[in-house]
Amino acid sequence: MKKTNYPKIGIRPIIDGRRRGIRESLEDTVMNMAKRVAEFYSTNLRYPDGSPVQCIIADTCIGGVKEAADCAEKFERENVGVSLSVTACWCYGSETIDMNPLIPKAIWGFNGTERPGAVYLAAALAAHTQKGLPTFGIYGRDVQDMGDPVIPEDVQEKLLRFAKAGLAVAIMRGKSYLAIGSVSMGIGGSIVNPDFLQEYLGMRTEYVDCSEVLRRIQQEIYDKDEFEKALAWTKKNCVVNELPDHNPETIRRSREQKDQDWEFVVKMTLIMRDLMIGNDKLWDMGFGEEAMGHNAIAGGFQGQRQWTDFLPNGDFSEAILNTSFDWNGIREPFTFATEDDHLNGISMLFGKLLTNTAQIFADVRTYWSPAALERVTGWKPDGLLENGAIHLINSGACTLDATGEQTKYGKPVMKPFWEIDEEEVNAMLKATKWGPSSLEYFRGGGYSSKLLSKAGMPVTMCRINLVKGQGPVIQIAEGWTATFPEEIFNVIDQRTDKTWPSTFFVPRLTGQGHFKDVYSVMNYWGANHGAISYGHIGADLISLASMCSIPVCMHNVDEDKIFRPSAWSAFGSDPEGSDYRACNTYGPIYK
Repeated sequence: MKKTNYPKIGIRPIIDGRRRGIRESLEDTVMNMAKRVAEFYSTNLRYPDGSPVQCIIADTCIGGVKEAADCAEKFERENVGVSLSVTACWCYGSETIDMNPLIPKAIWGFNGTERPGAVYLAAALAAHTQKGLPTFGIYGRDVQDMGDPVIPEDVQEKLLRFAKAGLAVAIMRGKSYLAIGSVSMGIGGSIVNPDFLQEYLGMRTEYVDCSEVLRRIQQEIYDKDEFEKALAWTKKNCVVNELPDHNPETIRRSREQKDQDWEFVVKMTLIMRDLMIGNDKLWDMGFGEEAMGHNAIAGGFQGQRQWTDFLPNGDFSEAILNTSFDWNGIREPFTFATEDDHLNGISMLFGKLLTNTAQIFADVRTYWSPAALERVTGWKPDGLLENGAIHLINSGACTLDATGEQTKYGKPVMKPFWEIDEEEVNAMLKATKWGPSSLEYFRGGGYSSKLLSKAGMPVTMCRINLVKGQGPVIQIAEGWTATFPEEIFNVIDQRTDKTWPSTFFVPRLTGQGHFKDVYSVMNYWGANHGAISYGHIGADLISLASMCSIPVCMHNVDEDKIFRPSAWSAFGSDPEGSDYRACNTYGPIYK
């Protein structure tokens, strides 16, 4: 497939337009400021495919409306999706601002005394607010000397937070969410809402019936050479890790049936991927329409129950698609939701675009209190687990990256795919078992990924929910993975399906509100699913949510890390309430 044309970051050097001395004295200073930011972004940010983020700088400094218009024309031509204005001096506010309502915007006003960059910053932000164009303001804490080439750390942090979130907005625009199937078991998030996707994210909704997967299997509309390669890889790395069959003997599938199931689920994986992004090989086979795919940046599979009552489930396919490797080697992970829960799928997409790492889809299943743990296992939890933990366990599918078998500085991590090595791939495969699915749940068979996430990984769990009369809201909880002593985990594991993957999550507590204790986090979680990303990315999620006019209803991010458009401060002094009021006032981007 052709290389993705990712949106670029546009940088607008803003200058005092008065010539005959003032502008001329500032040209190099302001343009160099723009060049430094461009270099900073290209060095520190990457697109989802691992390539450096590209920046486009206006051809000239912008001192008035004509140069602003010339810049806008260039940005349109160059596929700019994020706009950053930079200046070290006073400039003419509304004459120089970016007026494109669809592009996330920020202004960095240099903190210096020789020229009043901060005055322009305040004037331009006021103009943006007055015109209904929310814009992020960046102002360093400490005064610098004019021409100082250093970008202060506090400015760097905000530049990166804005750019990561802005690029996520730009990358989603024009893409599709592919819903394979319909509503799974009455789950609300599985009722795919095209208005939410279109109006808030600029995404299409593509619907494909599950019968299309079956048609392509029966009519052999997949790359047969790749299938043989994939099946051989699966036998070598997954079938050898097949768990004993725990189903009652009276309903167990024969070895022949199980081998057929392995072939079937490998074909499902190829076909689901092809449905999302297309496959040129299908064109060569005479299937031109199927070769194109659905331009999907995320997707989901209904599975239960109409499919899984008589055909192998989607657990293997979902696990492998969400993983940073397969039979073709190490590669970018897909974003693919179990039970076609598109709200969790989009939450996963947010995390992936902000971190470039694989995402965990999980049921927010059980809060294990210290008292319950001691009663059931006889073990009194301590350390990180002294307040208990939330058991995240999906019904059979989870990215293999969640094992924690990737390492950095000797600690378990989840990396962008371009940092993963083959030794880590082998470790992840070895740490993942594949259990014949519980036939009482999945009558058609299949295989579930069985793993236990290593302890000590910083993670962030989030979830978008739709609220009648309000619209979308997002919940965010930062915390860490935890594990129990092996004999204690075995007791817990036997109480649910022993073929399913487990991650134990301990949120960071604040002692009040929704984060008073671990129980409260579980109690206030708004749905049965959560999307878990490596790293503490709550502040990045908050910035992204504000760009999409999605208010945050629950979070445990430190207040000094919260970065939203400057207009939010005009809606009140309480951060949570002002977020709701601002989001309701501005509404979705693409309404």
